Amino acid sequence: STASAPEDDAPNRYSRTERTTFSRHSRDANSSGSSLPSNTLEKRIEELERELAKERQENARLMKMAQDKEELIGKLKEEIDLLNR
Repeated sequence: STASAPEDDAPNRYSRTERTTFSRHSRDANSSGSSLPSNTLEKRIEELERELAKERQENARLMKMAQDKEELIGKLKEEIDLLNR
C-alpha cells in the first residue's frame, strides 16, 4: 500500500483551480471555432508561463523562509532546554 502512495498523490499535485483552468484552456485551444487567433493564444501561454515561473520562485523563497524559521525554532528550543538545566 505504501508503494502506491506517490501515485495516489498525483491528482493532488495541482490545486483544483489549476486543473480546471488547464482543462478550460485546453478545450479553448482545441476548439475549431475559437475566436482567438493562435498568435494571441501563444502570447497568453507565454504570459502564463512567466507568471507560473514567478509563482514557483516565490513558493521556493517562502519554503526556504519556513525551513529557516523551523531551524531557528529548533535551536531556540535547545537553548531554552539548556537554560532550564
